[in-house]
Amino acid sequence: MGTLGFWRLAQADPGWIAAVDPDGTGHRAGDLLARANRLVHGLRALGLQPGDGICGLTPNGTDGLVLYLAALQAGWYYTPVNWHLTGPEIAYIVADSEAKAFFVHERYAEEGTRGAEPIAPDRRFAFGDVPGFRPVSDLTDGRPGTLPEGRTFGATMHYTSGTTGRPKGVRRPLSGIDPDDGAELMTFLLSLFGITPGRPNVHLVTSPSYHTAVTQFGGTALHMGHTLVYMDRWDAEEMLRLCERHRVTNSHMVPTHFKRLLALPEEVRGKYDLSSLRWMIHAAAPCPVPVKRAMLDWWGECVYEYYAATEGGGTLATPQDWKAHPGTVGKAWPISEILIVDDELNPVPAGTPGTIYMKMAGASFEYKGDPAKTAANRLRDHFTVGDIGYLDEDGFLFLCDRKSDMIISGGANIYPAEIENEIMVHPKVADVAVFGIPDEEWGEQIKAVVEPAPGVTPGPELAEEILASLRGRLAKMKWPRSIDFIAEMPREPNGKLLKRKLRDPYWEGRDRAI
Repeated sequence: MGTLGFWRLAQADPGWIAAVDPDGTGHRAGDLLARANRLVHGLRALGLQPGDGICGLTPNGTDGLVLYLAALQAGWYYTPVNWHLTGPEIAYIVADSEAKAFFVHERYAEEGTRGAEPIAPDRRFAFGDVPGFRPVSDLTDGRPGTLPEGRTFGATMHYTSGTTGRPKGVRRPLSGIDPDDGAELMTFLLSLFGITPGRPNVHLVTSPSYHTAVTQFGGTALHMGHTLVYMDRWDAEEMLRLCERHRVTNSHMVPTHFKRLLALPEEVRGKYDLSSLRWMIHAAAPCPVPVKRAMLDWWGECVYEYYAATEGGGTLATPQDWKAHPGTVGKAWPISEILIVDDELNPVPAGTPGTIYMKMAGASFEYKGDPAKTAANRLRDHFTVGDIGYLDEDGFLFLCDRKSDMIISGGANIYPAEIENEIMVHPKVADVAVFGIPDEEWGEQIKAVVEPAPGVTPGPELAEEILASLRGRLAKMKWPRSIDFIAEMPREPNGKLLKRKLRDPYWEGRDRAI
């Protein structure tokens, strides 16, 4: 141990540009270190102890990064809050996480103020001007920029956007180790992909930092000495521009990003120099095989894929793995194990779909305040997030769908993701969601909701054309019985589809049959 970890690197080379805000402002490592140190001194003066938590409602950029760096060296839990939530949803997280301080950026002043109810007024701090909040400078002015005494490794506590009920905080026991050693251990994740430490590596943050993977990959890249370049909101051409401008080497993306990049006109795609790209990693949703193939053809062998959960464990597919096993999300990490079981929790043979259970060596977690949910998702020391998939003979994992999204029609299990992947390839389709709606005879019938590509007119002709394109590619029993059109799909910025918003109106007034 001893060469990596942001705090160590910043002391060794304070002049290194460690982060670039969305407005293009670069921040030196030494300045970020001093800001994080002052924050620790200020919050300790408020009485914060190791094991306490803080919440931040901040946009992508260095304000949130400083909160993260402070918490991780003071032994606190840091919860970045989803800035799309409403006041009451924010208040739930602030209360449930037992936050001892709440930081709000002025951009989110309105909902942040509503969300601050559970916390004492003197524990509310603002980046910028938020009425009724103390400026962050109240905490940090006059505090030393030096490393605090008694440093101990903290953790992030993300709230999962669960498919049912309130979100749950995924809380890991604190290790009590030195923060730099802890940060160095974190770099194992990126080293799995072959990512190397140090400059001139640059990591592009494409999605909101309140997501587990975005924090993990961005934070870990920083601890490896990479420069972080933040995007405020994702835009396909802007991403290409930033990749060329900053010589980006790695990033974390979702398949929706790929689809939108591929929709750019050929001349736009061709005008940026992307020769610096080395590890463009994607996850979070199944990627249609033709989309992934088109990205590999365009960017070369730098597109890596993985499957994992906030709770721990996962798989990895290198570009070479994927080409040999098209559609796979990869093989289990060296420290992880994959188990596929049937409804009786018995292991199933290769090629047979079942519920995916994972475990990771040395990783334990609980859903904060919900031992029942923690226990319900466990099988001995494995856990599941309810996804369905199968392992092939070589141990490569293929995803079918989420159990909660599976359609049971006439007794047959139908996986919407498979249908979505086929429809998504149609040039007139920008986005698609498939789910079950009530059917008196069959229990459920298949409904597709399509967001047409820009300039394409929705209507019966388009629906016919989309269905006709499935001929010979998808069994007739899997075809949608009807297609509705929508101007914009309800997706979170990380690409996660809010399928409930689409599905629920069709099930109003009925008990879900399955």
